[in-house]
Amino acid sequence: MSFEMIFVSIMVLAMLGGLLFEVARPDMVVFSVLTIFLITGVLTPEEALKGFSNEGMLTVALLFIVAAPLQKSGIINDMVKRWPSENGKPRKSMLQFFGPISAFSGFLNNTPIVVAFTPVIRKWCQDRNVSPSKFLIPLSYATILGGTITLMGTSTNLVVHGLLLDRGMSGFSFFQLGIVGIPITIIGLIYLFTVGYKLLPDHKGFEQQVKEHYREYIAEMSVDPNFAFINHTVKEAGLRQLKGLYLIEIIRQDERISPVKATTVIQSGDRLVFTGLISTIADLQKIKGLKLQTGGKFSLDDLKNGNTQLVEAVVSHQSYLVNKSIKQAKFRSLYDAGVIAVHRNNERIRSKIGDIILRPGDALLVLGGSDFVEKYRQNNDFYVLSALEAPELKEDKKKGWITLGLLLVAILLVTSSLLSMFKAMSLLVIILLATRILTPQDAKQSIQFHVLLLIASAFGIGEAVEKSGLAQWVADSVLSFGRPLGLLVILFLLYVFTNLFTELLTNSAAAVLMFPIGMELAGQLQVEPMGMAVIIAIAASASFITPIGYQTNLIVYGPGGYKFTDYVKVGTPLSLLVMITTVLIVHTIWF
Repeated sequence: MSFEMIFVSIMVLAMLGGLLFEVARPDMVVFSVLTIFLITGVLTPEEALKGFSNEGMLTVALLFIVAAPLQKSGIINDMVKRWPSENGKPRKSMLQFFGPISAFSGFLNNTPIVVAFTPVIRKWCQDRNVSPSKFLIPLSYATILGGTITLMGTSTNLVVHGLLLDRGMSGFSFFQLGIVGIPITIIGLIYLFTVGYKLLPDHKGFEQQVKEHYREYIAEMSVDPNFAFINHTVKEAGLRQLKGLYLIEIIRQDERISPVKATTVIQSGDRLVFTGLISTIADLQKIKGLKLQTGGKFSLDDLKNGNTQLVEAVVSHQSYLVNKSIKQAKFRSLYDAGVIAVHRNNERIRSKIGDIILRPGDALLVLGGSDFVEKYRQNNDFYVLSALEAPELKEDKKKGWITLGLLLVAILLVTSSLLSMFKAMSLLVIILLATRILTPQDAKQSIQFHVLLLIASAFGIGEAVEKSGLAQWVADSVLSFGRPLGLLVILFLLYVFTNLFTELLTNSAAAVLMFPIGMELAGQLQVEPMGMAVIIAIAASASFITPIGYQTNLIVYGPGGYKFTDYVKVGTPLSLLVMITTVLIVHTIWF
């Protein structure tokens, strides 16, 4: 190995370590390594910035914009939530539900689908006394499988498509991946509702745990006239920095004060609502003038009124909150809301709320304003799933139907080869803006810049891997081991390495890293490179074994009350089924 290959290898390993141990947001980790390659001369500016002008990456950006009116209108939600039959066995009814969801995932980003339908499925399960944990992992897996059916199903497909175009190849046709995607989706759904259903845990979901044990989350104290700090601020009364407790709301006759600020003045007769370690409430009982209300009817539902609502949210990979305590992140002032509880690995974290250091996948019970869900729906810090009693969307459904119709026309233009995917989506965005179905502000807010930065930066990393000769060295190593065993074994090795990267890192980064290696293998074996590209695209999307490999797995992690091992137990057989099916189909058709 040359010095440049060794340097690139070290930096790539450092990047993998940074992503695995979450030292920073994924996009910043990958972009930092790209910057190092640029500064050290491994890449020229043109090579480093190549990904920022890649057609596949730009198409992903356009799809974010196109999906915005559909997400806001709620039409997909209205259509799908009526599909599970009211009668009949749960598995049969939900199979009817997941079939259409898989189909939708071939044409829409699966992240908003999972965000939208998690509360729908959870409500359906609760109405029938069925554990939501039996269906939320299948929801995520069904959308991942469905995304492999078409070119626009996932960002991974578009990224690999863009890489093929950069090499002067034709890229994927719209339904080409469906040759593999449709069989693995059918096989995957059959598995999920037979063997997989039995392997799924029977946990109580986040919402059910909260409602059953509400007395562990809140306590109420009344302010008597002899309280020493009447007409003083919360801070002056010493109620701002309590050990294990957090003042979430003050009820004053018909008035609700939430969130409570340090400058809020306490008055006689106020009802102070605390959350956190309720077991430490005895410390407050020692304060003269504060009286614990026992045996009352106050519950979490009483926190909700016209101005506030209880919201369930999940911390995202890219969140500003990750690796910060709730106090350090200034959650209360940043979102004008208070955290009541944090759940992780199907258990509530029993610590002072402000001291809890947040991680991706943490489920938060938040007391926010009446507009909290709508206000932070597109926020990158967390996936706002829903209010615990979700309000109906009051958006213009007409715009959603028009957008859906235009999207179908655009798909027809792509499948008939009249327009490329990039040109069709560009035209659709122009039409949406010109007809004011979408405002420029909405378009800007819908673009997930952190995802685009990650993808574009990963292109540069892939360029460094190939330019340095590292891709060829890895390909030679794989060939020296696999050639005596045959082409089929080499294809399995390519799939396994790609899938391992996507489970530990991110799907797009895994695809970009493995693409030059796949092309080197195709060149040395003198076989059709398109088959290698299909294996990489499918393997990079098929993340089933961990909750961190794919963001839809992370979204259902908290609400389903899952543990990390649940994904391993249910996802490993599915991953093996998908791998075997994919490799055999590719070997039969392309080789």
